[in-house]
Amino acid sequence: MEEGLCENSVPGSGSGLVDKTRIVEVKPLRSLAPVLPKSLQLSISGRYPSGFPPFVLFGEPVESQPSPTPIPAPIRSYRKPPDEEETPHEVNGDTSSPIEGVNGESVDDSPNRPSQPMKSCKTSQKRRKKTQDFGGSSSVGVISMAQRDDGDREVVNLVLMNFDSLRRRFCQLEDSKELNTLMGTKRPDLRASNVMTSKVFRTNMGRRVGAVPGVEIGDIFFLRMEMCHVGLHAQSMSGIDYMSVRDELQEETVALSIVSSGVYDDDAEEDDILVYTGQGENFNKKDKHVVDQKLQRGNLALDRSTHRQNEVRVIRGLRDAVNKHAKFYVYDGLYKIQGSWIEKGKYGGGVFKYKFVRLPGQPSAFAVWKSIQKWKRGSSSRTGLILADLTTGVETIPVSLVNDVDNEKGPSFFTYSNSLRDSKPFSMVQSSYGCNCNKTCVPGDLSCSCIQRNEGDFPYIANGVLVSRRPLVHECGPMCKCFPNCKNRVSQTGLKHQMEIFKTKDRGWGLRSLDPIRAGTFICEYAGEVIDRAKVNKNGGYNDEYVFDTSRIYNPFKWNYEPSLLDEISSSTEDYTIPSPLIISSKNFGNVARYMNHSCSPNVFWQPVLYAENNQYFLHIAFFALRHIRPMAELTYDYGCSGHADGSSAPQGRKKCLCESAKCGGSFG
Repeated sequence: MEEGLCENSVPGSGSGLVDKTRIVEVKPLRSLAPVLPKSLQLSISGRYPSGFPPFVLFGEPVESQPSPTPIPAPIRSYRKPPDEEETPHEVNGDTSSPIEGVNGESVDDSPNRPSQPMKSCKTSQKRRKKTQDFGGSSSVGVISMAQRDDGDREVVNLVLMNFDSLRRRFCQLEDSKELNTLMGTKRPDLRASNVMTSKVFRTNMGRRVGAVPGVEIGDIFFLRMEMCHVGLHAQSMSGIDYMSVRDELQEETVALSIVSSGVYDDDAEEDDILVYTGQGENFNKKDKHVVDQKLQRGNLALDRSTHRQNEVRVIRGLRDAVNKHAKFYVYDGLYKIQGSWIEKGKYGGGVFKYKFVRLPGQPSAFAVWKSIQKWKRGSSSRTGLILADLTTGVETIPVSLVNDVDNEKGPSFFTYSNSLRDSKPFSMVQSSYGCNCNKTCVPGDLSCSCIQRNEGDFPYIANGVLVSRRPLVHECGPMCKCFPNCKNRVSQTGLKHQMEIFKTKDRGWGLRSLDPIRAGTFICEYAGEVIDRAKVNKNGGYNDEYVFDTSRIYNPFKWNYEPSLLDEISSSTEDYTIPSPLIISSKNFGNVARYMNHSCSPNVFWQPVLYAENNQYFLHIAFFALRHIRPMAELTYDYGCSGHADGSSAPQGRKKCLCESAKCGGSFG
C-alpha cells in the first residue's frame, strides 16, 4: 500500500475492532495520486506488459505449428483444431470447476483488458478480421458483426449452448484418454474457449457500463469463461472488470462488474447489500510478511466508480448443493458503491472495503437462493407448503407440493411411480444383452459392448452430464456385469435435484427445481403406463395432458457441437431412431415428469434410452437440461403436435399456448 496507508491508519486498529455500520471516508483513498496500470502506457497494438503472457481467450489468433509427429486417428477421427494453441496459465485439475483466482489479483492481461479505453473497439474489429468467422454452417447459427458487439437473448443462449457443447465434447475426449495422449492436459473449458474465440463466436464484445443485452438478472453460469463470451464479465480470473473512460477533463478507470467468489471475507448477509473486499493479497508468502493492498488496477477503478456513481454489475459465486466441490455464479443485477474504507485483513495488513447497494426495482436473484437455503435448513417456513414429500418416500429426494397462488389443495389423485408399467420389449439384433466390464465401464474401452453400441463414445461425462443428443443412447442395465454404480446408468439412478410441484398462475400445476441444473444434466424419466395407440382419447381413455407420444411432431433444434469446428470427419445425427413408437400415460401412474408444462422455448428436452432387462431390450424416455436452469425456474419441454400420415400437423384439438416466450407459436397439441 502507498505511503500513508500504514497499519495505524486502519479504522479501529487500536482496539482490533472495526465499526462496519458506518462508512468511513478515509483520506488516503481520496488524496493519493492514482497508480495506473502499466497497460495504460501501452499502445493498443496488442502488446503485453512484462510478466503477463498473452491469454488466448481474448488474444490475437496465432498460427498453430504443425505437429512434429503424426497424430493417430482416435475415435470418430478427431483432430486437434488447427487454430488452437496452448494457454500459458493452463490449470490442471477438475474440469468442472471454473478458473479461480482471488477477488482481484488478475493473471491474464489481454487485448480486451479493462484498462483499455473504449476506442479500442477499432482494434477489436481489426482483430476480428484476422480470424475465421464462425457461422459457415447454418445448423450452428450465424452471429453477425452487429450481434458480436451487441447481442440479444437469443444470441446469448446460442453462444452459451455452443460453448458448453464443445466443452462437453472435449471432456468426453479427455475421459477417453485421447486428449491426454495427443494434446496434454489442458482443461476442456479452455479448449472450448479457444475454438469459440478463433471463430469469433462471441457476443457483447462492445464493452459497456450497466446492463448487458441478452443477459438477464438471475442467469446462472458454471464457468467464468461463459461470462466472458457473453460480455458479462471479461476477466477469466480477476474479480474486478474495469475499463478506461474519457470525459472532457480526464481519462480514468471505472469498474464494470465484480465477482464475489468467496475467496475474501465478503459480507453477503443482506440480500441487497454487499461489502466487497478489494483485490490483492495482504500477506507476502514469499517474504512472509504482512503487506497492504494498493490503490491500483481494480481497487483504483472501484474508487473512481464510488465518485462517479456508475452502475456496476454484480455476480455472486455460490456453492452447488448437488456437487459440493463445484461452484456456480448468479448474476444479481446492478449495484452502486455507496462508500469505502480500510480495515485490517486476517493477516493484519490493510484491505480496502467497498459497500455495494443494489438498485431498487430489479427482479430477485441472490435473494431467491438465500430463501431456498433457509427452507432447506428449516430455519424459515415455506409459504403455501401443502406436502413435504409428494412421493411418500418413493424418491430418495423428497418432492414438495406448494401452492401460494390460490386455495387448491393439490392436483388430481394418482399413484406415484418412478418406472414404466406394462412396457413392451423391442427385438434387437444383438450378440449379447449386456457388457462384460469389470466393476465399471471405462470411457475409451472399445471392448465394452455398450460403448460399441454408442458408436465408440461414452455418452456421459462427469456428474452424469449427457455429451450429445443421439438417435438412441444405449445404457448399461441389469444384464450387464458392471456394477450398478456404473457411470453409464444415468437415467436409472433417480432424481438428483430437489424438485417442487407448484401451482402456476394460469397453467395449472408445474415443476421446478430448488437447485441449479447444468446443461446436459439428467432430470427425470417419463414414468407411467405404456398404452396402445387405440386407447388414446377413448372413453375410459387417457387425457392428452398426461400422454407422452414419441411419434408426435417436435420442433427441431440444434444442441450438439459442430464437428467441423474440431475437424471431425463425421458425427452422429440428432434425429432420434426409435425401434417402435412409445406412448406413455401418466394419468393414473406417474412421477414428477407429468407436471412439466409445454413451452415453445423449452429448457428441457427428451432423449430415448435403451437398456436390457430379463434378456430383452426396453425403451425409456429420459429428460435432460437443454441449458443451464436457475433455481425456481419452471421446467418445460416441447409437447409436440399430433400429425397426419403425410407428416403435416393436425390443426384440430390444438390448445392455446401460454408460455409467453419470444418464439411462442400461439398453440400446441
